[in-house]
Amino acid sequence: MKRGLIFDCDGVIVDVEIQRHLRAFNQVWAELGIPWRWSDAEYQRALRVSGGRERLNLLRDDPRFRAVFDVPADPAEWQRLIAGWHRRKTQIYVESLKAGNVTPRPGVRRLAEDALRAGWRVAVASAGARDSVRTLVEAALGAELASRLTLITGESVRRKKPAPDVFDAAATAIGVRPERCVVIEDTRNGLLSARASGMTCVVTPTRLTVHDDFSEAALVISGLGDPGLPPEVALGGQASHGNHPYLTLEALRRLSETAGAARPDVRSLLR
Repeated sequence: MKRGLIFDCDGVIVDVEIQRHLRAFNQVWAELGIPWRWSDAEYQRALRVSGGRERLNLLRDDPRFRAVFDVPADPAEWQRLIAGWHRRKTQIYVESLKAGNVTPRPGVRRLAEDALRAGWRVAVASAGARDSVRTLVEAALGAELASRLTLITGESVRRKKPAPDVFDAAATAIGVRPERCVVIEDTRNGLLSARASGMTCVVTPTRLTVHDDFSEAALVISGLGDPGLPPEVALGGQASHGNHPYLTLEALRRLSETAGAARPDVRSLLR
């Protein structure tokens, strides 16, 4: 019976939120002469909302932003405005990816290739714009591997995370029942989305999300890891703590098989 492995994109495949996304947002306002920028901390709070346009929409009710920008009274005009900002932000972001120096987080390529060799269906499911997601996956993993992955983006669904829509769509696209899918996420919204879809979720947080509540996860681990690298650290979830080198496809299979039951000790899951 088929199995599925589904990666979130930003933060899971590559940790790009501050280095590329935030800089792209701030560049848009600089180009337009708007005296506004998100700090790292402000953007971290904005990340609690999934989707770039949805984060921009937060500014409409931000008194600090309204003090420096005349927000249109007409909601439709405001939506057209932020849609334009988001298009330009996406262009800047994609250009930065094409310029190179995009390194995937350890373990992503290994697990994707192992899963494909084992006959699993592999997808990327993200709230991001399709151009952004496709460009990042190709830049990080190479065009050949990227071509073998199914991409589901925020443009494919009506509701963003924490709604289950993007993972429901991914399961349908790869033809695998949700209960036989394992999701790799880095945010609480992503975790809640995967769980709402009925999938097993492993969380590999970034420095922006490491203090979030991931108690519903099957496993929370510092990274996926690779042979020869320093051991990853199990941080929580429904498995014990401990220092271990890296997460294997077999570990993901066992986690998915024990969903809803007692979780095995993490030391038996990590090689």
